[in-house]
Parts: sequence; structure tokens; C-alpha cells
Amino acid sequence: MACAAFARVCPSGGAAKADLTRTRPRGTIPTASWESVTQRSSAVAELYLHNRQVHNIFQLLGEHENDISYSVAWALARCPSFLQEFLLEISGLAADADGVVIRLQQQETAEGITDIEIEWPGHLYLIVEAKRGWTLPGRGQLERYARRKSFRESTAGFKRLLALSECSREYAERNLEVREIGGVPVEPFSWKDVAILARKARSEGSHAEKRLLEELLTYVGGIIAMRKVDSNWVYVVSLGSGTPEGWSISWIDIVNRRSRYFHPFGSGWPKEPPNYIAFRYYGRLQSIHRIEDYEVVTNMHKKIPEIPDEEWGSFFLYTLGPGFRPDKEVRTGNIYRNGRVWCMLDTLFTCDSVSEARHVSKERAAQEP
Repeated sequence: MACAAFARVCPSGGAAKADLTRTRPRGTIPTASWESVTQRSSAVAELYLHNRQVHNIFQLLGEHENDISYSVAWALARCPSFLQEFLLEISGLAADADGVVIRLQQQETAEGITDIEIEWPGHLYLIVEAKRGWTLPGRGQLERYARRKSFRESTAGFKRLLALSECSREYAERNLEVREIGGVPVEPFSWKDVAILARKARSEGSHAEKRLLEELLTYVGGIIAMRKVDSNWVYVVSLGSGTPEGWSISWIDIVNRRSRYFHPFGSGWPKEPPNYIAFRYYGRLQSIHRIEDYEVVTNMHKKIPEIPDEEWGSFFLYTLGPGFRPDKEVRTGNIYRNGRVWCMLDTLFTCDSVSEARHVSKERAAQEP
């Protein structure tokens, strides 16, 4: 799919609005003034998709990696100010939007399908690999893109492979498997960076661009963090009752005194932070917390001094909101000692055990569209 970016052609004033307060339509309105009716008419109906409220048009696409790529590409193609800010940030080039072509899902035999390609013929060629969450493209995938005939034979003076994800630059630079392929640099870029550029472009663009970028920011803002903030799924984990060797703080105190919790990134653990997390120990559910913030940490001592000063792998470190729990006791049930399970929030209040809540949640999820 090719989307040619275009120059702004919208007149500064836009279409003239009808002055509805000057004339009254035929008939009478016995219960309200015409002015009050015209004011109420600006209200909009609520729209739901699969029981989730839709706040902007981009949400209709979905929240998978391709959906996010399509949304950002559409905004780049329809908002010259956004495209120019984006390309200036990446390349330092002041691009002419009229000459830029944006392609989605371009396939070349044996060299894979790219997420986004941005080409300004003779000047610039970007291949963007977009990932959701703290996931980075691997060496093999990037090497296939660099071998693409169209990319290799391009006469553009500026070429880049862009690794777009939620990762911070520090994390991406540490964890990208390759930083250059065949003389072409591999650059990390974050969704937060995209949002910053969209926000800047919104302040400079036309009225139509402002509206579109506002919707994009709402959409991307609900995804970066990359949490579904309206999700009611709770990640229930077990806390050990002791203090690990070499530490001067226990797992329970990290949660209860510091309002923090951490776990490895991936490898059987979530790759995206959940919205809620719950802790069980001493055979029962102890507390449920909303995750208010998170970061990726490799040396936990810098955040929790009671833990030894050591370099680990990548860990999610959560900042927890106030704890809450059901009034009744909720036992662990049939879950092995260190088991981690997912439950819908309400089931932890209506079921007698965590294992029952897990079962009810799975049955309910299986019946949803």
C-alpha cells in the first residue's frame, strides 16, 4: 500500500459555518429554545467495540503492531507538519512532503515484509520495524530488510533501519543485536519519541492536522506504556516470606513498605506491564494494586539500596498504587507454590480462592468474542 504525503491545501479559514441562531426552521419547539437545542446537538453518542469504548477513529483498527503502524503512517501521510518533524528528527533533512512516499507492508521475495518504508527519492530511505512493548527486532530480520533490492539500489544519500518500540534509548542501545548492517546504521526510536514529535507538530499544523494528531496522540497514549489501562485482568504472583541472601529487605517489605515490585522481562513473565497485580502469601490473597508506573532496570540497587549492587538482566520495576482486597478471606487454592496466574478483577472478590477465580476467568474469556 502506498500513501503519498501531500502538501497542505486547506484554506486557513476552513468552510464557513452556518449561523443557526439567526433563522428558525419551520414548526415550533414547544419544550426548549432553539439555542438550547443547537447547543445540545454538539454532543455525540458513545461508541463501543466488543464492549470497549471507542474514543477515536484509530481504535477501530485495533491495538496490534500492524494497527499501530498503519495509524502512525496515515498520520504521517496526512499531516505534513508531522512528517517534516519526524524526518528532521531522524535525518536532519528538511524534507518536502510533496515528494515523500510512505509504503506499508511491502513484500520482496525472501526478504520479508516491512512495516513502514519512507522514501524521499534521491534523498532519504527509511525502513521502520515497529514493535509493541519492550521488544526489539532481531539481527536476522534487520539483515533481510537491508538486503532488499529496492533499499540496496536506492541512490538516497541517507539510509536508516529504524527499530521502533517502547524501549528507552539507553535500553535499546544496550540490547539491540546489531547497530549497523552493510554500512547502514540501525537506529532505535521509541513510541514516546513519536508522541513528542506529534505533539510538537500539532502546535504548528493546520486545523485539520491538529484534529488528526490529537486523535493519534490519544490512541498512541493508550498503548505506550504498553498497557491496556482499561483492562481488568490481574496478574497474581506469590511472594516469599523470607529475605533473599545478601539482601536487607524482604519481598513482602518491598511491596508493603516501598510500594514496588519487580520481575524479569519475558522468559515466562509478562513482556508488557499488566494494569493490576496481586500478591499472595501465607496461603491467601493479601493485596491487589494498580500499577501506576514502571521502568526497565538492570541494577536494582540503584532503586532499592537494600539489594546488592549488581548488574542483572532486564527487569520491570513497578510503582504500585494503594493496596486493596476483598473483605472476605480468599485462599490460594489449587495453585503450586510459586505459581503465577491471571484472574479478572471481579472474580477475586466473588470467588473463595485464587484458583477458582482463575478458572472462572478462563471460562468467561473463552465465551467473549
